[in-house]
Amino acid sequence: MANDDELRDLLSSASLVFVGGLLAAVSTLVEQIVIARVLTPDAYGEVSISIAVMTLGITMALVGFNQGIPRFISRFESPVDRRGAWATGLLIPGSLSLVLAVVLVLTIESVTGLLFERFNSELLLLLFVLSIPFEVGQRVGVGAIRGHENTIYKTYTADLLYPGLRIGLLAVLLAAGYGVVAAGIAYLGASIVTFVAAHVLLNRLLPLVGQVELHAREMVVFSAPLVISTVLGLLLTKTDTLMLGYFRPSAEVGIYTAAYTVANGMNFVLIAFGFLYLPIVSRLDAGDRRDEVDEIYTTLTKWVFIVTFPAFLVFAFFPEDVLSLFFGQGYAAGGLALTILAFGFLTNSLAGRNKETLSAFGSTKSVLAGNAVAFGLNIVLNLALIPTYGQLGAAVASAASIIALNATVLVILHVGFGISPFSASVVRTCVVLPVTLVPVMVAATGWFSLGLVTFPLLLVVLGVLVVAISGVAGGFQPEDEVLIEFVEERFGITVPFVRRFIPPEGSQSAG
Repeated sequence: MANDDELRDLLSSASLVFVGGLLAAVSTLVEQIVIARVLTPDAYGEVSISIAVMTLGITMALVGFNQGIPRFISRFESPVDRRGAWATGLLIPGSLSLVLAVVLVLTIESVTGLLFERFNSELLLLLFVLSIPFEVGQRVGVGAIRGHENTIYKTYTADLLYPGLRIGLLAVLLAAGYGVVAAGIAYLGASIVTFVAAHVLLNRLLPLVGQVELHAREMVVFSAPLVISTVLGLLLTKTDTLMLGYFRPSAEVGIYTAAYTVANGMNFVLIAFGFLYLPIVSRLDAGDRRDEVDEIYTTLTKWVFIVTFPAFLVFAFFPEDVLSLFFGQGYAAGGLALTILAFGFLTNSLAGRNKETLSAFGSTKSVLAGNAVAFGLNIVLNLALIPTYGQLGAAVASAASIIALNATVLVILHVGFGISPFSASVVRTCVVLPVTLVPVMVAATGWFSLGLVTFPLLLVVLGVLVVAISGVAGGFQPEDEVLIEFVEERFGITVPFVRRFIPPEGSQSAG
Protein backbone atom coordinates (compact mmCIF):
# COMPACT_ATOMS: atom_id res chain seq x y z
CA MET A 1 0.00 0.00 0.00
CA ALA A 2 1.08 3.55 -0.70
CA ASN A 3 0.81 4.59 2.92
CA ASP A 4 3.05 1.65 3.88
CA ASP A 5 5.69 3.03 1.53
CA GLU A 6 5.44 6.47 3.12
CA LEU A 7 5.62 4.93 6.59
CA ARG A 8 8.71 2.96 5.57
CA ASP A 9 10.32 6.19 4.33
CA LEU A 10 9.60 7.82 7.68
CA LEU A 11 10.97 4.84 9.59
CA SER A 12 14.07 4.76 7.41
CA SER A 13 14.70 8.44 8.02
CA ALA A 14 13.89 8.06 11.70
CA SER A 15 16.41 5.25 12.16
CA LEU A 16 19.19 7.38 10.72
CA VAL A 17 18.01 10.52 12.47
CA PHE A 18 17.67 8.45 15.65
CA VAL A 19 21.35 7.50 15.54
CA GLY A 20 22.47 10.99 14.59
CA GLY A 21 20.02 12.57 16.98
CA LEU A 22 21.16 10.26 19.77
CA LEU A 23 24.74 11.40 19.26
CA ALA A 24 23.61 15.04 19.11
CA ALA A 25 21.48 14.65 22.23
CA VAL A 26 24.30 12.93 24.10
CA SER A 27 26.74 15.63 22.97
CA THR A 28 24.37 18.39 24.10
CA LEU A 29 23.80 16.68 27.43
CA VAL A 30 27.54 16.16 27.91
CA GLU A 31 28.08 19.82 27.04
CA GLN A 32 25.56 20.90 29.67
CA ILE A 33 27.06 18.52 32.23
CA VAL A 34 30.59 19.79 31.56
CA ILE A 35 29.53 23.41 31.93
CA ALA A 36 27.50 22.67 35.07
CA ARG A 37 30.26 20.64 36.73
CA VAL A 38 33.25 22.82 35.77
CA LEU A 39 31.53 26.15 36.43
CA THR A 40 29.41 27.23 39.37
CA PRO A 41 25.59 27.07 39.21
CA ASP A 42 25.38 30.85 38.81
CA ALA A 43 27.83 30.78 35.86
CA TYR A 44 25.86 27.90 34.33
CA GLY A 45 22.73 29.99 34.78
CA GLU A 46 24.28 32.90 32.87
CA VAL A 47 25.30 30.61 30.02
CA SER A 48 21.69 29.37 29.95
CA ILE A 49 20.37 32.94 29.76
CA SER A 50 22.80 33.74 26.92
CA ILE A 51 21.66 30.66 25.00
CA ALA A 52 18.05 31.72 25.54
CA VAL A 53 18.74 35.19 24.11
CA MET A 54 20.57 33.70 21.11
CA THR A 55 17.83 31.15 20.45
CA LEU A 56 15.14 33.81 20.60
CA GLY A 57 17.11 35.92 18.14
CA ILE A 58 17.51 32.99 15.75
CA THR A 59 13.78 32.22 15.84
CA MET A 60 12.81 35.84 15.24
CA ALA A 61 15.20 36.13 12.30
CA LEU A 62 14.03 32.87 10.68
CA VAL A 63 10.46 34.28 10.54
CA GLY A 64 8.99 30.83 9.98
CA PHE A 65 11.22 29.96 7.00
CA ASN A 66 12.63 26.92 8.79
CA GLN A 67 9.28 25.26 7.93
CA GLY A 68 8.62 27.20 4.75
CA ILE A 69 11.82 26.17 2.99
CA PRO A 70 11.34 22.35 3.24
CA ARG A 71 7.63 22.67 2.48
CA PHE A 72 8.13 24.58 -0.77
CA ILE A 73 11.19 22.67 -1.93
CA SER A 74 9.32 19.37 -1.48
CA ARG A 75 6.53 20.68 -3.75
CA PHE A 76 8.75 22.13 -6.50
CA GLU A 77 10.07 19.97 -9.33
CA SER A 78 12.27 22.48 -11.15
CA PRO A 79 15.82 23.11 -9.85
CA VAL A 80 15.28 26.79 -10.66
CA ASP A 81 12.31 26.94 -8.29
CA ARG A 82 14.03 24.87 -5.61
CA ARG A 83 17.11 27.05 -5.80
CA GLY A 84 14.84 30.07 -5.58
CA ALA A 85 13.16 28.76 -2.43
CA TRP A 86 16.57 28.29 -0.81
CA ALA A 87 17.80 31.71 -1.99
CA THR A 88 14.65 33.40 -0.69
CA GLY A 89 15.23 31.76 2.66
CA LEU A 90 18.83 32.86 2.76
CA LEU A 91 18.01 36.41 1.67
CA ILE A 92 15.13 37.29 4.03
CA PRO A 93 16.09 35.55 7.29
CA GLY A 94 19.77 36.23 6.62
CA SER A 95 19.20 39.96 6.34
CA LEU A 96 16.98 39.98 9.42
CA SER A 97 19.59 38.08 11.44
CA LEU A 98 22.25 40.68 10.61
CA VAL A 99 19.97 43.56 11.61
CA LEU A 100 18.99 41.83 14.85
CA ALA A 101 22.61 41.06 15.73
CA VAL A 102 23.60 44.71 15.22
CA VAL A 103 20.73 45.90 17.43
CA LEU A 104 21.70 43.50 20.20
CA VAL A 105 25.37 44.48 19.99
CA LEU A 106 24.45 48.15 20.34
CA THR A 107 22.27 47.44 23.38
CA ILE A 108 24.45 44.75 24.96
CA GLU A 109 25.09 46.70 28.16
CA SER A 110 21.41 47.28 28.84
CA VAL A 111 20.49 43.64 28.20
CA THR A 112 23.20 42.28 30.50
CA GLY A 113 22.22 44.74 33.22
CA LEU A 114 18.64 43.51 33.02
CA LEU A 115 19.22 39.74 32.98
CA PHE A 116 22.63 39.11 34.56
CA GLU A 117 23.94 39.51 38.09
CA ARG A 118 27.60 39.95 37.23
CA PHE A 119 28.83 43.06 35.46
CA ASN A 120 31.46 41.27 33.35
CA SER A 121 28.99 39.22 31.32
CA GLU A 122 28.92 41.45 28.21
CA LEU A 123 31.58 39.38 26.41
CA LEU A 124 29.70 36.13 27.04
CA LEU A 125 26.45 37.50 25.63
CA LEU A 126 28.27 39.23 22.74
CA LEU A 127 29.72 35.92 21.52
CA PHE A 128 26.28 34.31 21.47
CA VAL A 129 24.81 37.34 19.66
CA LEU A 130 27.50 37.13 16.97
CA SER A 131 26.51 33.49 16.43
CA ILE A 132 22.95 34.42 15.36
CA PRO A 133 23.59 35.10 11.62
CA PHE A 134 25.63 31.91 11.22
CA GLU A 135 23.06 29.85 13.12
CA VAL A 136 20.31 31.20 10.85
CA GLY A 137 22.35 30.44 7.73
CA GLN A 138 23.03 26.94 9.00
CA ARG A 139 19.32 26.28 9.55
CA VAL A 140 18.41 27.61 6.13
CA GLY A 141 20.87 25.12 4.62
CA VAL A 142 19.58 22.22 6.72
CA GLY A 143 16.00 23.22 5.86
CA ALA A 144 16.80 22.99 2.16
CA ILE A 145 18.40 19.58 2.73
CA ARG A 146 15.25 18.54 4.57
CA GLY A 147 13.14 19.64 1.61
CA HIS A 148 15.07 17.16 -0.52
CA GLU A 149 14.15 14.45 2.04
CA ASN A 150 17.83 13.74 2.64
CA THR A 151 18.55 12.54 6.16
CA ILE A 152 22.22 11.70 5.69
CA TYR A 153 23.46 15.26 5.14
CA LYS A 154 21.27 16.56 7.95
CA THR A 155 22.81 13.96 10.26
CA TYR A 156 26.33 14.90 9.16
CA THR A 157 25.84 18.59 9.83
CA ALA A 158 23.20 19.23 12.49
CA ASP A 159 23.63 16.02 14.50
CA LEU A 160 27.34 15.23 14.23
CA LEU A 161 29.47 18.17 13.14
CA TYR A 162 27.71 20.97 15.01
CA PRO A 163 27.39 19.42 18.48
CA GLY A 164 30.65 17.49 18.18
CA LEU A 165 32.68 20.55 17.25
CA ARG A 166 30.91 22.60 19.91
CA ILE A 167 31.72 20.21 22.74
CA GLY A 168 35.27 19.71 21.48
CA LEU A 169 35.95 23.45 21.48
CA LEU A 170 34.26 23.80 24.85
CA ALA A 171 36.43 21.11 26.46
CA VAL A 172 39.65 22.57 25.06
CA LEU A 173 38.80 26.14 26.04
CA LEU A 174 37.67 25.22 29.55
CA ALA A 175 40.87 23.23 30.05
CA ALA A 176 42.83 26.26 28.83
CA GLY A 177 41.20 28.39 31.53
CA TYR A 178 38.83 30.52 29.43
CA GLY A 179 36.07 30.10 32.02
CA VAL A 180 32.50 31.05 31.22
CA VAL A 181 33.32 32.68 27.85
CA ALA A 182 34.42 29.26 26.57
CA ALA A 183 30.78 28.44 25.90
CA GLY A 184 30.29 31.54 23.75
CA ILE A 185 33.44 30.89 21.70
CA ALA A 186 32.45 27.25 21.18
CA TYR A 187 28.98 28.16 19.90
CA LEU A 188 30.32 30.85 17.56
CA GLY A 189 33.06 28.66 16.10
CA ALA A 190 30.80 25.64 15.62
CA SER A 191 28.04 27.70 13.97
CA ILE A 192 30.46 29.18 11.42
CA VAL A 193 31.91 25.82 10.40
CA THR A 194 28.50 24.11 10.24
CA PHE A 195 27.02 26.92 8.14
CA VAL A 196 29.72 26.35 5.53
CA ALA A 197 29.47 22.54 5.69
CA ALA A 198 25.67 22.51 5.32
CA HIS A 199 25.86 24.51 2.10
CA VAL A 200 28.72 22.46 0.70
CA LEU A 201 26.57 19.33 1.11
CA LEU A 202 23.42 21.08 -0.12
CA ASN A 203 25.30 21.94 -3.30
CA ARG A 204 25.55 18.22 -4.02
CA LEU A 205 21.77 17.92 -3.96
CA LEU A 206 21.02 21.22 -5.67
CA PRO A 207 23.71 23.23 -7.50
CA LEU A 208 23.58 26.58 -5.73
CA VAL A 209 24.96 28.53 -8.66
CA GLY A 210 22.52 28.93 -11.50
CA GLN A 211 19.25 30.50 -12.54
CA VAL A 212 17.04 31.48 -9.60
CA GLU A 213 13.29 32.04 -9.40
CA LEU A 214 12.66 33.77 -6.09
CA HIS A 215 9.42 32.95 -4.28
CA ALA A 216 9.39 35.77 -1.77
CA ARG A 217 5.68 36.54 -1.90
CA GLU A 218 4.27 33.04 -1.51
CA MET A 219 6.88 32.01 1.06
CA VAL A 220 6.25 35.13 3.12
CA VAL A 221 2.47 34.56 2.93
CA PHE A 222 2.97 31.00 4.17
CA SER A 223 5.59 31.89 6.78
CA ALA A 224 4.12 35.17 8.05
CA PRO A 225 1.77 33.56 10.59
CA LEU A 226 4.70 31.40 11.69
CA VAL A 227 6.75 34.52 12.49
CA ILE A 228 4.66 35.11 15.57
CA SER A 229 3.75 31.49 16.27
CA THR A 230 7.35 30.26 16.18
CA VAL A 231 8.50 33.11 18.40
CA LEU A 232 5.64 32.35 20.79
CA GLY A 233 6.51 28.65 20.63
CA LEU A 234 10.12 29.42 21.51
CA LEU A 235 9.11 31.77 24.29
CA LEU A 236 7.20 28.86 25.79
CA THR A 237 10.58 27.21 26.32
CA LYS A 238 12.69 30.28 27.11
CA THR A 239 10.43 32.73 28.96
CA ASP A 240 10.87 30.76 32.18
CA THR A 241 14.66 31.00 31.88
CA LEU A 242 14.61 34.73 31.10
CA MET A 243 12.09 35.54 33.83
CA LEU A 244 13.97 33.44 36.36
CA GLY A 245 17.06 35.44 35.43
CA TYR A 246 15.14 38.64 36.09
CA PHE A 247 13.40 37.67 39.36
CA ARG A 248 15.74 35.10 40.93
CA PRO A 249 19.49 34.43 41.40
CA SER A 250 21.47 32.97 38.50
CA ALA A 251 22.19 29.83 40.56
CA GLU A 252 18.48 29.01 40.57
CA VAL A 253 18.41 29.48 36.80
CA GLY A 254 21.21 26.93 36.54
CA ILE A 255 19.38 24.35 38.68
CA TYR A 256 16.16 24.82 36.71
CA THR A 257 18.01 24.57 33.40
CA ALA A 258 19.43 21.21 34.45
CA ALA A 259 15.92 19.92 35.18
CA TYR A 260 14.54 21.33 31.92
CA THR A 261 17.41 19.85 29.89
CA VAL A 262 16.70 16.36 31.23
CA ALA A 263 12.92 16.64 30.74
CA ASN A 264 13.40 17.97 27.22
CA GLY A 265 15.16 14.71 26.39
CA MET A 266 11.70 13.13 26.28
CA ASN A 267 11.18 14.95 22.97
CA PHE A 268 14.01 13.03 21.34
CA VAL A 269 11.94 10.22 19.82
CA LEU A 270 9.34 12.71 18.58
CA ILE A 271 12.07 14.75 16.88
CA ALA A 272 13.62 11.64 15.31
CA PHE A 273 10.40 10.95 13.41
CA GLY A 274 9.96 14.58 12.45
CA PHE A 275 12.70 15.29 9.90
CA LEU A 276 10.84 13.84 6.92
CA TYR A 277 7.36 14.12 8.39
CA LEU A 278 6.63 17.64 7.16
CA PRO A 279 7.68 17.18 3.50
CA ILE A 280 6.06 13.72 3.23
CA VAL A 281 2.75 14.84 4.76
CA SER A 282 2.84 18.00 2.64
CA ARG A 283 3.26 15.86 -0.48
CA LEU A 284 0.42 13.54 0.55
CA ASP A 285 -1.86 16.49 1.22
CA ALA A 286 -1.01 17.99 -2.17
CA GLY A 287 -2.05 14.67 -3.71
CA ASP A 288 -5.39 14.69 -1.84
CA ARG A 289 -4.35 11.66 0.24
CA ARG A 290 -5.32 12.97 3.66
CA ASP A 291 -6.64 9.60 4.85
CA GLU A 292 -3.08 8.29 4.59
CA VAL A 293 -1.88 11.27 6.63
CA ASP A 294 -4.30 10.29 9.39
CA GLU A 295 -3.06 6.71 9.42
CA ILE A 296 0.63 7.67 9.48
CA TYR A 297 0.06 10.31 12.15
CA THR A 298 -1.80 7.83 14.38
CA THR A 299 0.75 5.03 14.02
CA LEU A 300 3.77 7.24 14.67
CA THR A 301 2.15 8.95 17.65
CA LYS A 302 1.45 5.63 19.35
CA TRP A 303 5.03 4.41 18.93
CA VAL A 304 6.50 7.74 20.04
CA PHE A 305 4.45 7.42 23.24
CA ILE A 306 5.49 3.78 23.75
CA VAL A 307 9.20 4.54 23.34
CA THR A 308 9.06 7.73 25.43
CA PHE A 309 7.03 6.39 28.36
CA PRO A 310 9.91 4.54 30.11
CA ALA A 311 11.96 7.76 30.24
CA PHE A 312 8.95 9.60 31.65
CA LEU A 313 8.58 7.07 34.45
CA VAL A 314 12.25 7.33 35.42
CA PHE A 315 12.38 11.14 35.26
CA ALA A 316 9.09 11.59 37.12
CA PHE A 317 9.73 9.14 39.96
CA PHE A 318 13.52 9.31 40.42
CA PRO A 319 14.17 12.99 39.63
CA GLU A 320 16.76 13.75 42.32
CA ASP A 321 18.74 10.63 41.43
CA VAL A 322 18.72 11.51 37.73
CA LEU A 323 19.86 15.11 38.29
CA SER A 324 22.57 14.05 40.76
CA LEU A 325 23.77 11.36 38.36
CA PHE A 326 24.14 13.73 35.44
CA PHE A 327 24.83 17.16 36.91
CA GLY A 328 26.00 16.55 40.46
CA GLN A 329 24.46 16.63 43.91
CA GLY A 330 24.20 20.42 43.84
CA TYR A 331 21.43 20.18 41.21
CA ALA A 332 19.24 17.66 43.06
CA ALA A 333 17.20 20.61 44.33
CA GLY A 334 15.56 20.67 40.89
CA GLY A 335 13.97 17.25 41.44
CA LEU A 336 10.40 18.39 41.93
CA ALA A 337 10.71 20.74 38.95
CA LEU A 338 11.85 17.76 36.83
CA THR A 339 8.82 15.71 37.90
CA ILE A 340 6.46 18.54 36.97
CA LEU A 341 8.17 19.13 33.63
CA ALA A 342 8.13 15.40 32.80
CA PHE A 343 4.33 15.37 33.00
CA GLY A 344 4.18 18.36 30.67
CA PHE A 345 6.56 16.90 28.11
CA LEU A 346 4.69 13.58 28.11
CA THR A 347 1.79 15.35 26.38
CA ASN A 348 4.10 16.08 23.44
CA SER A 349 4.32 12.33 22.89
CA LEU A 350 0.55 11.97 23.22
CA ALA A 351 -0.05 14.71 20.64
CA GLY A 352 2.63 13.65 18.14
CA ARG A 353 3.66 15.91 15.26
CA ASN A 354 0.47 17.93 15.59
CA LYS A 355 1.78 21.40 14.72
CA GLU A 356 3.72 20.13 11.72
CA THR A 357 0.59 18.35 10.48
CA LEU A 358 -1.23 21.70 10.49
CA SER A 359 1.74 23.37 8.77
CA ALA A 360 1.77 20.68 6.07
CA PHE A 361 -1.91 21.45 5.44
CA GLY A 362 -1.00 25.13 5.05
CA SER A 363 -2.97 26.10 8.17
CA THR A 364 -0.22 28.19 9.76
CA LYS A 365 -2.77 30.56 11.30
CA SER A 366 -4.03 27.65 13.39
CA VAL A 367 -0.50 27.00 14.61
CA LEU A 368 -0.35 30.66 15.56
CA ALA A 369 -3.62 30.35 17.48
CA GLY A 370 -2.34 27.37 19.47
CA ASN A 371 0.94 29.08 20.33
CA ALA A 372 -0.86 32.29 21.28
CA VAL A 373 -3.13 30.48 23.75
CA ALA A 374 -0.20 28.65 25.34
CA PHE A 375 2.05 31.71 25.45
CA GLY A 376 -0.62 33.84 27.09
CA LEU A 377 -1.07 31.21 29.78
CA ASN A 378 2.71 30.89 30.15
CA ILE A 379 3.24 34.61 30.75
CA VAL A 380 0.41 34.86 33.27
CA LEU A 381 1.58 31.83 35.24
CA ASN A 382 5.25 32.85 35.17
CA LEU A 383 4.43 36.33 36.46
CA ALA A 384 2.19 34.88 39.17
CA LEU A 385 4.42 32.01 40.29
CA ILE A 386 8.12 32.77 39.70
CA PRO A 387 8.49 35.69 42.17
CA THR A 388 7.17 33.51 45.01
CA TYR A 389 7.98 29.92 44.03
CA GLY A 390 11.02 30.37 41.76
CA GLN A 391 11.98 27.32 39.75
CA LEU A 392 8.88 25.36 40.85
CA GLY A 393 6.66 28.16 39.58
CA ALA A 394 8.54 28.15 36.26
CA ALA A 395 8.09 24.38 35.98
CA VAL A 396 4.34 24.60 36.63
CA ALA A 397 4.00 27.42 34.08
CA SER A 398 5.94 25.50 31.41
CA ALA A 399 4.10 22.20 31.97
CA ALA A 400 0.67 23.86 31.95
CA SER A 401 1.53 25.78 28.77
CA ILE A 402 2.74 22.67 26.95
CA ILE A 403 -0.48 20.86 27.87
CA ALA A 404 -2.61 23.82 26.74
CA LEU A 405 -0.74 24.07 23.43
CA ASN A 406 -1.15 20.40 22.59
CA ALA A 407 -4.84 20.38 23.58
CA THR A 408 -5.58 23.44 21.44
CA VAL A 409 -3.83 22.11 18.34
CA LEU A 410 -5.44 18.67 18.67
CA VAL A 411 -8.89 20.26 18.83
CA ILE A 412 -8.13 22.33 15.71
CA LEU A 413 -6.90 19.24 13.84
CA HIS A 414 -9.96 17.21 14.81
CA VAL A 415 -12.62 19.86 14.20
CA GLY A 416 -11.07 21.51 11.15
CA PHE A 417 -9.53 18.56 9.32
CA GLY A 418 -10.93 15.37 10.84
CA ILE A 419 -7.43 14.30 11.90
CA SER A 420 -6.75 12.76 15.31
CA PRO A 421 -3.99 10.53 16.72
CA PHE A 422 -6.44 8.81 19.07
CA SER A 423 -7.58 5.59 17.45
CA ALA A 424 -9.02 2.92 19.72
CA SER A 425 -5.68 1.11 19.97
CA VAL A 426 -3.85 4.35 20.81
CA VAL A 427 -6.34 5.15 23.58
CA ARG A 428 -5.96 1.67 25.02
CA THR A 429 -2.19 2.03 25.04
CA CYS A 430 -2.19 5.48 26.59
CA VAL A 431 -4.61 4.44 29.35
CA VAL A 432 -3.31 0.98 30.24
CA LEU A 433 0.38 1.91 30.52
CA PRO A 434 -0.03 4.55 33.26
CA VAL A 435 -2.64 2.49 35.12
CA THR A 436 -0.35 -0.55 35.33
CA LEU A 437 3.11 1.02 35.70
CA VAL A 438 2.66 4.19 37.76
CA PRO A 439 1.72 2.22 40.93
CA VAL A 440 4.79 0.02 40.37
CA MET A 441 7.03 3.09 40.14
CA VAL A 442 5.51 4.63 43.25
CA ALA A 443 6.37 1.47 45.16
CA ALA A 444 9.83 1.19 43.55
CA THR A 445 10.95 4.60 44.83
CA GLY A 446 11.17 3.11 48.30
CA TRP A 447 13.18 0.08 47.21
CA PHE A 448 16.29 1.49 45.55
CA SER A 449 18.00 4.57 44.14
CA LEU A 450 19.47 5.06 40.67
CA GLY A 451 23.16 4.90 39.79
CA LEU A 452 25.32 4.38 36.73
CA VAL A 453 24.23 0.72 36.48
CA THR A 454 20.63 0.82 37.70
CA PHE A 455 19.65 3.83 35.56
CA PRO A 456 20.08 2.18 32.12
CA LEU A 457 18.96 -1.20 33.52
CA LEU A 458 15.67 0.29 34.71
CA LEU A 459 15.08 1.92 31.34
CA VAL A 460 15.56 -1.40 29.54
CA VAL A 461 13.27 -3.28 31.94
CA LEU A 462 10.58 -0.63 31.62
CA GLY A 463 10.92 -0.67 27.84
CA VAL A 464 10.25 -4.40 27.69
CA LEU A 465 7.29 -4.06 30.06
CA VAL A 466 5.79 -1.20 28.07
CA VAL A 467 5.85 -3.15 24.79
CA ALA A 468 4.49 -6.30 26.45
CA ILE A 469 1.66 -4.47 28.24
CA SER A 470 0.74 -2.59 25.05
CA GLY A 471 0.47 -5.86 23.14
CA VAL A 472 -1.59 -7.65 25.79
CA ALA A 473 -3.92 -4.65 26.08
CA GLY A 474 -4.66 -4.70 22.33
CA GLY A 475 -2.65 -1.61 21.56
CA PHE A 476 -1.27 -2.78 18.21
CA GLN A 477 -2.73 -2.33 14.71
CA PRO A 478 -2.15 -4.03 11.35
CA GLU A 479 0.00 -1.04 10.32
CA ASP A 480 2.46 -1.94 13.09
CA GLU A 481 3.54 -4.90 10.97
CA VAL A 482 5.41 -2.43 8.78
CA LEU A 483 7.44 -1.22 11.75
CA ILE A 484 8.24 -4.75 12.92
CA GLU A 485 9.37 -5.79 9.44
CA PHE A 486 11.51 -2.68 9.14
CA VAL A 487 13.28 -3.33 12.45
CA GLU A 488 13.93 -6.95 11.51
CA GLU A 489 15.29 -6.05 8.06
CA ARG A 490 17.40 -3.15 9.28
CA PHE A 491 19.02 -4.94 12.24
CA GLY A 492 18.93 -8.52 10.99
CA ILE A 493 16.99 -9.81 13.99
CA THR A 494 13.68 -11.51 14.70
CA VAL A 495 11.39 -9.53 16.98
CA PRO A 496 9.87 -12.06 19.41
CA PHE A 497 6.26 -12.30 20.61
CA VAL A 498 5.05 -8.97 19.20
CA ARG A 499 3.43 -10.32 16.02
CA ARG A 500 1.00 -12.48 17.97
CA PHE A 501 -0.57 -9.26 19.28
CA ILE A 502 -0.93 -7.59 15.86
CA PRO A 503 -4.44 -8.15 14.43
CA PRO A 504 -4.81 -9.08 10.75
CA GLU A 505 -5.69 -6.47 8.14
CA GLY A 506 -9.39 -5.58 8.30
CA SER A 507 -9.87 -6.91 11.82
CA GLN A 508 -12.24 -4.91 13.99
CA SER A 509 -9.79 -5.05 16.85
CA ALA A 510 -7.42 -2.99 14.80
CA GLY A 511 -9.42 0.11 15.75
